Amino acid sequence: MINPIVKSITLADGRTITLETGKLAKQADGAVVLKMGNTMLLATVTAAKDANPDVDFMPLQVEYREKFSAFGRYPGGFMKREGRPSEHEILTSRLIDRVLRPLFPEDYHAEVFVNVTLYSSDGEDMPDALAGLAASAALAVSDIPFNGPISEARVSRVDGKFIVNPTFSQNENADMDIVVGATLDNIMMVEGEMDEVSEAEFLGAIKIAHEAIKSQCEAQIQLMEACSTVQKREYSHENKDEDLKKDVWDKCYQKAFEVATAENPNKHERIEAFKSIKAGYLESIENEDERSEKTSLVSKYYHEVEKEAMRRSILDEGKRLDGRATTQIRPIWIEIDCLAGPHGSAVFTRGETQSLTTVTLGTKLDEKIVDDVLNRSKDRFLLHYNFPPFSTGDARAHRGTGRREIGHGNLAHRALKGQIPKDYPYVLRVVSDILESNGSSSMATVCAATLALMDAGVKIKKPVTGIAMGLISENQGEKFAVLSDILGDEDHLGDMDFKVCGTKDGITAAQMDIKVDGLSYEILEQALTQAREGRLHILDHVLEAIAEPREDLKPHAPRIEVLDIPKDLIGAVIGPGGKIIQGIQEETGATITIEETNGRGHIQVSAPSKDIIDAAMNKIKGIVAIPEVGEVYEATVRSVMPYGMFCEFLPGKDGLLHISEIAWERIEKVEDAGFKEGDKVSVKLVDVDPRSGKFKLSRKALLPRPERRD
Repeated sequence: MINPIVKSITLADGRTITLETGKLAKQADGAVVLKMGNTMLLATVTAAKDANPDVDFMPLQVEYREKFSAFGRYPGGFMKREGRPSEHEILTSRLIDRVLRPLFPEDYHAEVFVNVTLYSSDGEDMPDALAGLAASAALAVSDIPFNGPISEARVSRVDGKFIVNPTFSQNENADMDIVVGATLDNIMMVEGEMDEVSEAEFLGAIKIAHEAIKSQCEAQIQLMEACSTVQKREYSHENKDEDLKKDVWDKCYQKAFEVATAENPNKHERIEAFKSIKAGYLESIENEDERSEKTSLVSKYYHEVEKEAMRRSILDEGKRLDGRATTQIRPIWIEIDCLAGPHGSAVFTRGETQSLTTVTLGTKLDEKIVDDVLNRSKDRFLLHYNFPPFSTGDARAHRGTGRREIGHGNLAHRALKGQIPKDYPYVLRVVSDILESNGSSSMATVCAATLALMDAGVKIKKPVTGIAMGLISENQGEKFAVLSDILGDEDHLGDMDFKVCGTKDGITAAQMDIKVDGLSYEILEQALTQAREGRLHILDHVLEAIAEPREDLKPHAPRIEVLDIPKDLIGAVIGPGGKIIQGIQEETGATITIEETNGRGHIQVSAPSKDIIDAAMNKIKGIVAIPEVGEVYEATVRSVMPYGMFCEFLPGKDGLLHISEIAWERIEKVEDAGFKEGDKVSVKLVDVDPRSGKFKLSRKALLPRPERRD
């Protein structure tokens, strides 16, 4: 008999989350089934028994996947099976990874694999935040060393009220949507988007999420205690040499401290200066075999020396690596309209971080089709972030888009998308290429994208800027320094990476990763206040470069006009087999799309010039126009008959201009009036035959009536 262990968590609104272990995937080191309503996730964790030689980092791999069968759907494509992970799955994997990774023991280096799979869903409950809880629970019941548990909670604000783990439908109307990861005591990760909220509102949402997380962590502790036979495995993954460690510290620390306090703004010069200290120490080991044997340990101990030197420089001396004060932003230079080909472009450089960003305007045909398991939609605003190796001076090939690039691009996308007008007719693609990087390239992307959008003439609601905040702390946060606009080394060697984006009126997106325990709300509040000051400083530079979006698009940008028509006229515009709409496109050179939305036909006409658009729009308006008796039309003579002329007064609508209606005077032959096929003539619609629907036109009705002769 299978007797699974089950623990339940009750949310404030009465919904229940259950955690179950001991029933499925029992050969994994840890496995937990999470259920909430009709949503079911299976999380499994496995770890290698030992670490690979010379590994001095945490080789963690997190995979979140969604089965199409979970929602009763078939995968698309020829193979009809799940393929590579979607962007949504990658972003969810990153949400889990960023909370788990800092909580493995520092000296634990065995490969760990975390797999979370969505097996059932009714499309109501959002599974991404639940995935973090499931992953942590699987680690809790395993023998893998882990300083958890943790959990994640989504908090949305709808109509002024906060909802923990909202449904998809509830979240559609939210003006704040954040996911928080935390332990019982500390916040570890925050990510989300907002509609220009204040720092206090953002902090309040984090606190609400943390309260919900505490009960979820307690349930995991109870689940772990119920698995009384599970003991965390013993391991020894690091070679140690205390004498060598002391020698490295004694001979290298002061030199490293001098480099850290030298206030050198050049990244590569600092790197070389630090490297030369380690190289000098290794050269002092005369025996080559001994030197080779100790190189790995020396590198490990020297990294600790370098980290401590940088931290002491900031905490004790108030000196950052490049000489700035803790609140100071690096020098900024901006160039807009720097490329002739794109529809908008900008270079944003802050210190040694540089983004070259372009904007391309497209039509409805350029929309991105999203076909995820629980999300089938179209995206009209795309933002792509590229991080080539040369941006950091690395000599290696660029192997395509990585998870980090997807994550950074998503953050910038969330920061900006709320500022694109909802009825904007163009599809927008923003591409940020990082040409230099020394900290916070995603925030440079936000700033450069704002500039490029305004250069393109996109009427964004407000410009958005972003800044990355760092933290150096000790003694559980009793002594700390919050750093504005962090360098790459301050990110790598520091305790926090907190990215905040927003307009002058509030925050639009944020992402925070914490690497230490003991981050108080006091520190968070200071970081948010300092971030606002930094954002506004950067915004001033942006507005100096371009104060508002350009009045018009670039001359080579496509032009788009829209027209809504009654639903029953869609077929008339398309024509049998698309004959009418294709004919208009061939004749005018315009691109025309039409779709039914909200019971109306929505038409978009795009072309490189206004003349082409006008020609296409006139033809469409003619098709959908309803002939009205008494209206005057500019008609074209289509055929000349002995009794009159047939004239096309609206596209596809011909009427008879009888010989007696051409002029007031008597005309014997139509040819005597001087009209031939193709001529233009102004006519008035004077009658419509109720039986045949034929149209009767008159020209003489528009001419002055001659005076009668006695």
